[in-house]
Amino acid sequence: MHAITMRAPGGPDVLTWAERDDPEPGPGQVLLDVAASAVNRADLLQRQGHYPPPPGAPDVIGLECSGTIAALGPGVSGWEVGHPVCALLAGGGYAERVAVPVGQLMPVPAGMDLVTAASLPEVACTVWSNLVMVAQLGVGEVLLVHGGAGGVGTHAIQVGKAIGAMVAVTAGADDRLARCAELGADVLINYRDQDFVAEVRKATDGRGADVVLDNMGASYLDRNLDVLARHGRLVTIGMQGGASGTLNIGALLGKCASLTATGLRYRPLDEKAEIVAAVVEHVWPLIETGEVRPIVHEVLPIQRAADAHRLMQDAHPFGKVVLRVR
Repeated sequence: MHAITMRAPGGPDVLTWAERDDPEPGPGQVLLDVAASAVNRADLLQRQGHYPPPPGAPDVIGLECSGTIAALGPGVSGWEVGHPVCALLAGGGYAERVAVPVGQLMPVPAGMDLVTAASLPEVACTVWSNLVMVAQLGVGEVLLVHGGAGGVGTHAIQVGKAIGAMVAVTAGADDRLARCAELGADVLINYRDQDFVAEVRKATDGRGADVVLDNMGASYLDRNLDVLARHGRLVTIGMQGGASGTLNIGALLGKCASLTATGLRYRPLDEKAEIVAAVVEHVWPLIETGEVRPIVHEVLPIQRAADAHRLMQDAHPFGKVVLRVR
């Protein structure tokens, strides 16, 4: 097969389309002929040498894909060769073939093409696991989403609205905020010239946000604690604003609040399978009715993976960038 390989850690130009050995499905795994993958910010970190795959995972970049089942490994039942699927991966998505633990397979939502389906697994699993399984976002609560124009952000807006929450978002340009409003966002905050703490408090009569979905990390830590309502839940899923900060325990205690930091890639297989099953049960019906829809900024051929990485780091696309393999 062919896959995107790295000569060494570095800039986008280290990515090349080259021959690799075909993977073989092991016990409890399924081999996929990949139709498409999608670009995540974690991919850029791996390319730079900062985010290695977990033990046993492919060293090829790519945390999600779509495709058709090519072969079943020992002990796999309930799936058939030729079945169209999408999958959450620990690595290997930027390739023509990948072996996937069966618990991380999802049927393609009804009516959706395979290329678009590649944009869903990572964002759907990230958003549902954090907003619902961790933060237990409820009807009538206030959700603050940082990075509302990104892949996770655009999905979180829609899922938050489907749950029945008021959704506030931050983004760096008014046109991007306008598109967030089209997805259902209620409170629009341009972080370049507005204070999100003041804006959320103004919109909630001083109460604040019940749940904050944060991709920034250290640089937003103090203000995220400040914006939380009593019994609020801060869920950090990224470190775009740095990894090291000082946690004000007194602020947490004073609000009876909680802080959780989560990721998907290094979780045990059984935890990933639980998340995937919940997404298929709860999110796929919303997608099939159109209440939640995938937001794809651009589709590029896999051979242009370097261009896709440049697009992610320089142009700040609205929604996902997808790489078509077949």
